[in-house]
Formats: sequence, structure tokens, C-alpha cells
Amino acid sequence: MNIKRRIDQLNWSSIAKDLNERGYASASQILTDDECSDLILRYSEDALYRKTINMERYRFGLGEYKYFQYPLPGVVQQLRENVYPKLAPVANNWMRELNIETQFPGSLTGLLELCQAHNQTRPTPLILQYGKGGYNTLHQDLYGDVYFPMQLVIFLNEPDVDYEGGEFVLIEQRPRAQSKAIVLKPRKGDMLMFTTNFRPVKGSKGYYRVNMKHGVSELTAGERHTIGIIFHDAA
Repeated sequence: MNIKRRIDQLNWSSIAKDLNERGYASASQILTDDECSDLILRYSEDALYRKTINMERYRFGLGEYKYFQYPLPGVVQQLRENVYPKLAPVANNWMRELNIETQFPGSLTGLLELCQAHNQTRPTPLILQYGKGGYNTLHQDLYGDVYFPMQLVIFLNEPDVDYEGGEFVLIEQRPRAQSKAIVLKPRKGDMLMFTTNFRPVKGSKGYYRVNMKHGVSELTAGERHTIGIIFHDAA
């Protein structure tokens, strides 16, 4: 079964409901074990990447990530172009609820053309690698004036087998309230969809904006790899 078919067969109404209510949603076994292993093995293929970031150097955490260059690996491209049209209607509804004039194109091609018009032409999908002691500080992946409000992470290792610790952390910041931590532990091959920067929440006087950041808790053992898919390109 190809990746497009796997994506098409997901319950997207349930995913939209989770995104609207919680700011994140998950899907199990989007990639096979072999697809996960192949992406990890290709981490050392320098020709695939446009830039390598040492996280400690920039005080982003402890670990390393690499931005893919165009053309993206087939698996990454299929995920990016086939998930985006499923999320665009949710994103556009969020904009309407928050009275923001922005509306996103229905296809990834349309979004990238919009990015190009704003001089955002560098690919943003990346692969991240953490070893023992590794972590990622809380952040948002914006990269320019044009940014899509949701993104993906695909988990390439099995928790409690390949590594320990290293949970995925979301922080929800509601106005005039303490922040809420959400700690998730997806399995190998799973896909997590989550809010890039903010989402609408309905209050007594209509919708208001809730900001969200994401990061990774410290690994206590092993090695952890993920694929991050941001839909907009970078300036």
C-alpha cells in the first residue's frame, strides 16, 4: 500500500476534531519499519541535505538536525503533499474563527507558490537525531511571513526499546492562565499533527487565540530519530 493510500484511509473528520479540541492529533503506523529504518540509514548521506544544525551551538538543545534539500526524498515528499490538503480546510476554519483574513491554498503547490512570492524558497522538512542526554527546547517553526499553522512529526524509533525518555512535549499558553504541558510518546512509524504557533479556542465571548510551543524532553538512554515536516518554505 502506498503512502497516499494510507493517508487517504485515515479518519480525517476525527483528526480535525482532535486538532480543533486539543491542538494535536495522531495516526498510527503511517510508515513501515523498513521505511523508518531507511530514513535513519540515509542520515549520513550528505547529498540529501542543505544544512546541518548543531543544536547546542545555537542553544536550541542537545542534538543535531539536517534540513533536506530539493528534491525531497520520496517518502518525505509524499507525506508533505498528501497530508497538506487534508489540513488546509482546518487551518482556513481557524483563520475564520479568529477573524484573520489569511486563507491557505488547497494544494501544497499553491502554498509553496505563495511562499515563493514572499522570497521563502528554502525547504524546511528535516530529520532530527538525539542521543543520551539530548533534548529540544520549546519553540515554534515559523521561518517567514507565510506560515501554515500545523505541521507533522514522524517517529522513526520505538520508545522504551530504541531509547528512553525523549517524550514529545507541547505547551499550551492560554491568556491569563498558567501554561498546560502535554506529554506524548508516539510509537515507531506514527505521525503526530500539531499546532505550529496558535489555535482558536471558544470562550464565552467567541473564539480567542491559544499559543502553543513544542519540544523534546531529555533522553536518558539510546538514540531517537524523527522526521519533521513543515509545509511552508523558509526565507
